[in-house]
Amino acid sequence: MLTPEEDVEITSLKKRGWSISAIARHTGRDRKTVRAYVNGEREPGVRDRAEPDRFDRFEPYVRQRLVDDPHVRATVLFAEVVGLGFDRSYPTFTRQVRDRQLRPHCEPCASSNGRAHVDIEHPPGEEVQWDWLELVDTPWGEKAFVLVGALSHSGQFRGWFSDSDDQAHLVVGIDEVLRRLGGTPKRWRVDRMATVINPQTGTIQRSFAPVAKHYGVGVDPCPPRHGNRKGVVEKAIDYLTQSWWRTARVATPAEAQASLDAWCAGTADERRRDGSTVGELAATEPLLGLPPAPYPAEVTEVRTVAANALVSLWGNRYSVPPGLVGGHVQIRWRLGEATISVHAQGRQVCVHRLAPRGSQQTVRLPEHTAALENVVLDAFNTDKPCRRKVNRPPSDAALALAAEIVGEAAAADPVIDLDVYRRLIDGEDVG
Repeated sequence: MLTPEEDVEITSLKKRGWSISAIARHTGRDRKTVRAYVNGEREPGVRDRAEPDRFDRFEPYVRQRLVDDPHVRATVLFAEVVGLGFDRSYPTFTRQVRDRQLRPHCEPCASSNGRAHVDIEHPPGEEVQWDWLELVDTPWGEKAFVLVGALSHSGQFRGWFSDSDDQAHLVVGIDEVLRRLGGTPKRWRVDRMATVINPQTGTIQRSFAPVAKHYGVGVDPCPPRHGNRKGVVEKAIDYLTQSWWRTARVATPAEAQASLDAWCAGTADERRRDGSTVGELAATEPLLGLPPAPYPAEVTEVRTVAANALVSLWGNRYSVPPGLVGGHVQIRWRLGEATISVHAQGRQVCVHRLAPRGSQQTVRLPEHTAALENVVLDAFNTDKPCRRKVNRPPSDAALALAAEIVGEAAAADPVIDLDVYRRLIDGEDVG
């Protein structure tokens, strides 16, 4: 095999009138090799095969199968050609299919990677993009969801930690993020999340329409299989995950929320963009004002009552009647209200004031405290524990019952004959 440089040289020498033998001596190559390159029979940089490619006789079959079914799995095709006598490995098979471009292109199933694309212009204050970030491995050992909202024009974003990604938690997150951004753009861009968009019709969910009307915005779903239409928020999530979450020193959701807020304002907003910073661009966006009160979505959390008759919620603990210890209760909170209610077995058992998230407060009602004290005192015993090292042989009553079962002789105290043990040790017959 000649290199492209050697091919150029032998072509130049041939044009200058050199013979094949002279060129071969000059380059140190075989005359047949030089003649093949001069006549155009070989290509520089491509080695001649020592034997025919074994895939050649299987190519027509594979090509026809992929015409019949462009989506047939490569593993299925490989098993078929192996049955026909193909004796090479699976990676070799897939490389041949790929290099020979045997699989037809299917545009609807193709990803957006590699397609022609254009950067969409986003006017200031026109759009915010929403998406969930799911965190499976957290320092506090429970899955967390982070709703991220990113302004499409400036790229400024904020996030909200949540216990769930259902519709109620989504509404809470939207309100929290918008108040951190200082307002809302005219339109909300979402992917086809079922809490916002009906999967069957592709239109906005009837249960979510009042939320959009409350904030006075329009909702735009991404086209099917075009997730890159919300590339601003996806890029924000990637940046947040790699630049903050990977190294964040947090132990609770409340600590994570405070750390994220500080990082967004102090680091993410300082990114350079268009001769300015993200924060400065966002400050010029004409956002719509937010309603004085958030949309009254009702959030429900299920908790297990601890042994001290407390349930944990968002970094605080709230009391319940001691009779519920060990059971499950529902905690309901309506967004914007200052109280929470605890429900068990379909009925409301108490109402508490809502403590600030992450403040590590314990909120107890006086009646719960008194009831818990009564339960503890009633269960308290001042008697001494029983002695363990005492002699208590079977009583006369027990011996009488034993005699009824096995007879008078067997029920008496057994007599231990040590001579039996001696004879066992010495190997003598004890029968």
